[in-house]
Amino acid sequence: MLRRNLIPSANRRENDAEHGWHVTMFALVLADYAPPGTDISRVIAMLLVHDIVEIDAGDAFVYDEEAKAQQPALERAAADRLYGLLPPDQGRNLRRLWEEFEARQTTEARFAAALDRLQPLLLNFHTQGQAWRQHGVTRDQVLTVNAHIADGSKALWGFARSLIEEAVRLGYLSP
Repeated sequence: MLRRNLIPSANRRENDAEHGWHVTMFALVLADYAPPGTDISRVIAMLLVHDIVEIDAGDAFVYDEEAKAQQPALERAAADRLYGLLPPDQGRNLRRLWEEFEARQTTEARFAAALDRLQPLLLNFHTQGQAWRQHGVTRDQVLTVNAHIADGSKALWGFARSLIEEAVRLGYLSP
């Protein structure tokens, strides 16, 4: 499934498989920025099961409020279908991981969610804000959508905020 973000080295949109690979690699590479005691294997598992549901449900554009409002019901139906295909114990375990990611109540879920937001932010920056500009996205929208990065990692949020301000300064993002 194609996402809205563009790949910097190619003139095409990112697909969900690439996104899943990117964010799981982020979990490995950026593990030092996770809160102490974070189980990175659990973070990776959450990132993988999260994207499977999005692939089946479709990926709502994060800046489209109407589409985002419909997304939870679509994702619940996708999770019911996908995890229902598995043996009951396995399906329940994967479903719990997905629900944990969605709820963002644990350290691992908050860090996974932070990485899931940081990755598209980096793609947008490194394509000179092409998707942001195409959809008329503003600095305030980007700050609001990405604010929960701080819940997963204060250091990564500091980096993200500086990247957003640099994007405005360079004209990649409307102030």
